[in-house]
Amino acid sequence: MSRRQAALLAVTLAGYLLVLAGVLLNTALVDLDWSVRLLRPYERWPRLEPLLDTWVVAGQRGPSAIAAFVWLGWRAHRLGRLRPLLVMGIALLLLNVTVGAVKIVTGRLGPHYAQYVGSPELFSGGTIFPSGHTANAVVTWGVLAYLAVRWRRTGAVIAAATACSIGLTTVYLGTHWVTDVLAGWAAGLLVLLSLPLLEPLVAAAEQRLHRRFGRRHLLC
Repeated sequence: MSRRQAALLAVTLAGYLLVLAGVLLNTALVDLDWSVRLLRPYERWPRLEPLLDTWVVAGQRGPSAIAAFVWLGWRAHRLGRLRPLLVMGIALLLLNVTVGAVKIVTGRLGPHYAQYVGSPELFSGGTIFPSGHTANAVVTWGVLAYLAVRWRRTGAVIAAATACSIGLTTVYLGTHWVTDVLAGWAAGLLVLLSLPLLEPLVAAAEQRLHRRFGRRHLLC
């Protein structure tokens, strides 16, 4: 990991912690959440809802992961290596563990189920913070860009645009608070920035699988 990557990792982690603290301490960030919630974008601009209802699927874990693994399986077969599949698998596992843990601990309710105006709606049995939709979009499409050697820059721009639009779409639909999305962006980016540190683990897993099952059997 370069100094630039390490600095970006530190800044992203600091941003994540600031958003988390802002929600836990019921700061102005929660006021921002409620300002957007009471604005009800889906009611003000209803014509966008059918389109955005469809687009948000690009951030759902199931459909996006299936599409990504199909392409990565084809790429792994062409390269004769398991690395593409392992990188995505480890990234999604790390994402689910880290984001899932915060969701369980905070127990935040979503905008549609909020009970008290001005409240952060924490520790109420919800699983909305951080936004899994947003974090998953960052990681899934970000990993594809990370693995795209020739088109990495273009892929990074597309992945960033997709993740940003998915997060904003969830706010428009009222399924997430603004701070859920901010935390989701940060959580997903933390996973992506950690990938260089995980490369030795990926290489060791690939070698172990090849020794145990054989290269041809795994990639046929």
